[in-house]
Amino acid sequence: MKITVENAIKDLGEKTKDSEIAFFGGSFTAIEREYMLSLLEAVKPYINKFIGIRISTRPDYINDEILILLKNYNVTTIELGAQSMSDKVLNANNRGHSSDDVRKASELIKKYGFNLGLQMMTGLYMSDYESDIYTAKEFIKLNPDCVRIYPTVVMRNTELESLFLRKKYIPLTLNESVSLCSEIIKLFYENSIDIIRVGLHYSDSLTENDVAKNYHPAFKELCESKILLDNILENLKKYDDKYFTVYVNPKSLSKAIGQNKSNINTLNSLGYKINFKTDDKIDKYDIKILR
Repeated sequence: MKITVENAIKDLGEKTKDSEIAFFGGSFTAIEREYMLSLLEAVKPYINKFIGIRISTRPDYINDEILILLKNYNVTTIELGAQSMSDKVLNANNRGHSSDDVRKASELIKKYGFNLGLQMMTGLYMSDYESDIYTAKEFIKLNPDCVRIYPTVVMRNTELESLFLRKKYIPLTLNESVSLCSEIIKLFYENSIDIIRVGLHYSDSLTENDVAKNYHPAFKELCESKILLDNILENLKKYDDKYFTVYVNPKSLSKAIGQNKSNINTLNSLGYKINFKTDDKIDKYDIKILR
C-alpha cells in the first residue's frame, strides 16, 4: 500500500492537489472494521497532498458512529450504491437495503458535511422505464453532489445470468438503454447535478463475460449523441426547409455528428442536409439552427 501511494504521488506530481484517494470496488464501511481502519491509517501520512478521500459503500452501512470515524480520517466524499429507489426492484435483486435506507443515509451524510454521491443501475431485473426515471427523480430530491449511471450488464456465473437464460429477465437492448439513459442524463443536467460516470469502465473481462452483449465502451457518448439528435430533430420540425446550418458547442461536435456519422446518416435518410459548425457560447446539449 505504501509503495502504491508513493508511486501515485510521484506520477501525479502537482496534480495531487486536484486528486482524491479513493476506496472503491466494494462496500467500504461494511468490511471488517479493523481492516477498514488499517486502510485509512495507511493513507493518513499522505492525505495533505490530496484534496481528500472518496469511498463507496452501502446505504445500510451508514450511521452516526461510522460518519464520525470517517470524518476523523479526512474522508470527504461518500458514494452510496443505491441502484434503485423502487423497493420492488431492490427486493427482486436481493439488494438488502430499502429506498428509505438511501434517504436516511443521504441525509446523514449531508448533515455531517460530506459530499454525497449516488450510484444508480438502469435496466435491473423487475425494473422498467418508469421505475428508472422515478429513481432519477428521487435522486434529484436528495440533491447529491454527483451521480453515476450504470446500465445493467449480465455477467456469466451470476444469478442474473440464470434468470436471463430461463427467459425470466429480458435485459434492455443497447438502443433501449441509450434512449433511457439519455433521458436520465437530461434530468440530472437540468437540475445541475454533476454526472461523473455513465457506463462501466472497459475491460477485456467485461466484454468477454457480457452474456447479453449490450455493453458498449463509449456508452456515454452514445447517450449524448442521442440527446443532440433529438434536439436537432425537434427544432427542425419548425421549418419546411431541408438545408440547414446547425451550430453546437465545440466539445459537442463529434457527438452531434454521431459515431461513424450515425446522426448525419439519420438526418440524411429523412431528407435533411446539415452543415455543422461550432460556437463556444452554446451550451453542451443546446443547438442553434440557421436556415
